[in-house]
Amino acid sequence: MKDHKPNTDLTDKEEEIMILFWNHGELKVKDLLDLIPDPKPHVNTVSTFVRSLEAKGYLGHYPKGTGFVYFPIKPMEEYRRGTFGKMIRSFFSNSYMKAVSALVEDEKLSADELRELLNMVEKGKRDDKKL
Repeated sequence: MKDHKPNTDLTDKEEEIMILFWNHGELKVKDLLDLIPDPKPHVNTVSTFVRSLEAKGYLGHYPKGTGFVYFPIKPMEEYRRGTFGKMIRSFFSNSYMKAVSALVEDEKLSADELRELLNMVEKGKRDDKKL
């Protein structure tokens, strides 16, 4: 029997809410709602997203007053790495070179930016040799 792995991928709305937590830290649902741009969803909708994020392991909470304060558990950097890696696997045959090539072809990355990346890679290799 195949193990059932819980879905920890974020929907677009969940990601928007997590970005608010990563940028602002601890928040009550009411404070979170204030940060969401208009048109604002109903408070119950926001609460549902927050509970979903908690169930997925992205948020934790503690009681404060008559409600709860929620806080990010999973760091943004960890989420970014996982999401980026998944995109590279799915769309670029697990090749970072193909991903960078696509950025160059779409003119999203200039020659100067490529030179800067190459300098970073070469500097990293030199720094590794010093260890």
